[in-house]
Amino acid sequence: MSEGSQVDLDTIEAAALQAIESASDASSLESVRVGVLGKKGTLKQVLRSLGALPPEQRASFGARVNLVKERVESALGAAKDRLGSPKSKPKATAAGRATDVTLPGQMPLRGSRHPVHQVASRMIRIFGNLGFQVADGPEVEDEWHNFTGLNIPVDHIARDPAENFYLEDDLLMRSQTSTVQVRVMENTPPPLRIIAPGKVFRPDTVDATHSYMFNQLEGLVVDEGMTFGHLKATLLTFFQQLLQDDGMKLRLRPSFFPFTEPSAEVDLFWRGGWMEMGGCGMVDPNVLESVGIDPERWTGFAFGLGIERVTMASFNIPDIRYLYENDVRFLQQFS
Repeated sequence: MSEGSQVDLDTIEAAALQAIESASDASSLESVRVGVLGKKGTLKQVLRSLGALPPEQRASFGARVNLVKERVESALGAAKDRLGSPKSKPKATAAGRATDVTLPGQMPLRGSRHPVHQVASRMIRIFGNLGFQVADGPEVEDEWHNFTGLNIPVDHIARDPAENFYLEDDLLMRSQTSTVQVRVMENTPPPLRIIAPGKVFRPDTVDATHSYMFNQLEGLVVDEGMTFGHLKATLLTFFQQLLQDDGMKLRLRPSFFPFTEPSAEVDLFWRGGWMEMGGCGMVDPNVLESVGIDPERWTGFAFGLGIERVTMASFNIPDIRYLYENDVRFLQQFS
């Protein structure tokens, strides 16, 4: 039986090497490999007869089988380098169809800038073209910069704890970006032309046009000979460029702010009615004096615009809450 098995191994090896040498492509080479080394291959069949051999012959026979296997595998490796790997069949999808690898791939989902940030960038660019520079300030403010420096009396309702987010001592989350204009005027002599975009915080009741946290863009001009006409022309030019509509309607409605005199609310005609966009006015002389600027020589105007409301007007969004619900279906419209 040992001699017969030896003859079988020699025959198997010779036939396998001949088949490998004769293989003309990777697919036929793979067929040879499966026929010899596969689970039902000829070498596996020979190994099953190992148990029928006398115990003293099993070791030498097993070693001979492994030697044949190594020679066949070596020949297969050399032939594979010559012919290449066999082409695999296309994998079937869940629907049972084969995947067409020639089709273009699916692009991964890409994020985009939030619509509020998009509009803020446009606002900054427009005001930049009008000669304004961007200024910044802290979101946690002291009472002097948030109130006193803006001519807001100690007993004014704007200082009420119910109207602000107080932290400790005299610190609070700023309720307006007007704090930045005070800091700029403290450290920079006029003439000045700055804008200050940023977040502000007020405990307002959330509705279609109000939120407890929103973005505001403060504007300030201090120069010789500034008038209310300059203020109106600046705002009108800004909204015309932003909305790309020379026929848009803007009105300045008389109002009162402690830090401007005269003061006005800025209203935009939108969706069939007037929507408040912010406040504006001529800088009060007391504010100029508090930061060491001579109001007899210098005059100025200031304005504060709600960036969310400008975003709503730009994209015709009816409710401010849509901007912060993080609904991907909504946000994808602005990518």
